[in-house]
Amino acid sequence: MASSVIVMFHPCFLVASILSNYFIGLLATAASNGGFTVELIRPDSPKSPFYNANKTFTGRLNKYYPNALQSRVLAYKGQHLMKVSIGTPPVDIYGIADTGSDLVWTQCVPCDGCYNQISPMFDPLMSSTYSDFYCESEQCRIINTGTCSQNTCTYTYACADSSITRGVLAQEKVTMTSNSGQTVSLDIALGCGHNNSGIFNDHEMGIIGLGGGSVSFVSQIGSTFGSKSFSHCLLPFGTDPSIATKISFGNGSEVVGDGLRTPYFVTLEGISVGDTYVLFNSLGMVSKGNMFLDSGTPPTIVPQDFYDRLAVEVQKQIAMNPIRDDPDLGTQICYRTKSNLDGPILTVHFEGANVQLKPMHTFISPKDGVYCFTMQGSNGGGIYGKFAQANFLIGFDMETMMLSFMPTDCTKQ
Repeated sequence: MASSVIVMFHPCFLVASILSNYFIGLLATAASNGGFTVELIRPDSPKSPFYNANKTFTGRLNKYYPNALQSRVLAYKGQHLMKVSIGTPPVDIYGIADTGSDLVWTQCVPCDGCYNQISPMFDPLMSSTYSDFYCESEQCRIINTGTCSQNTCTYTYACADSSITRGVLAQEKVTMTSNSGQTVSLDIALGCGHNNSGIFNDHEMGIIGLGGGSVSFVSQIGSTFGSKSFSHCLLPFGTDPSIATKISFGNGSEVVGDGLRTPYFVTLEGISVGDTYVLFNSLGMVSKGNMFLDSGTPPTIVPQDFYDRLAVEVQKQIAMNPIRDDPDLGTQICYRTKSNLDGPILTVHFEGANVQLKPMHTFISPKDGVYCFTMQGSNGGGIYGKFAQANFLIGFDMETMMLSFMPTDCTKQ
């Protein structure tokens, strides 16, 4: 069992991130300690309302990034939505669960310039519990992008992937049903988006912000369920869709046991490929908090210079030639193989702690007979993504801004 490690860094604020890949069905299991647990639903699961048994594995591939060479790594399989019911009468909403976003929002009618979605958009005029926030309200001030339009709080909220929502900030009732049939309802602030764009699929009806801001879903429900905290255990890419995983909110969601505790922002010093250490910065200088742990972004994204040096070493230690003749793969490191690679093992060196990544974390299959490296280079900030977090029980504590994770077989949670 791993020894307990405490990693202390300078305090940082959460930032908007790229889209989350988990849909969460809020079929809650109410806990005696005030918390609750919900099942994570993947679209390729028979439990998903968007399940299509006729879709092939490669047919589920979707483009999540503007840069085409990055798109093929991100398979549609494994994506999850968060189901909540809003309004009176309640309307089911399936939104992207995003730990890097602080706003809960859904597409609302009228919706000019919006992306297509399969399900009907939420109509605020049909809900008896919907009410707009005034410009002078505390919620309008907190959201920071709130402006006035006929004394109504309007907002513009953008994410790092260039997706954007514009609409009205409102109060609405959210209803959740436990597995035992118990119904829980509470009022939250949410965005009613009337102009939304970005790299959304037609089954995504908005975003459920799970960030640390005061208007995020977790922050708003924290007092009801005992604490502003939650935990999840993400399944490895390609896991049998009949296997479910869960996310827990409030009291009882804490990760207890030996493992790593760290702020959401961590300091990455380098990555070992086998026994070869690759420095994050070739000059040896590393900025504190250079990586954000985001369960919403599939790949791990690092500075381009670091990625280039890391990629060279990865290829050196694989006794196969990478694919060069597939235009769909661009410049990604991919190999033709029927099963995942045997290695190399990558060890991620955070300041004060090391995390070992197996091939299931570092290579995924975007199409039959092909496995591609899950790390990508970028000129932007660093993100420690979802693929690298699979099979770790991860706890988010919004009050201390600490994150705990420990190795776990998430298929048995």
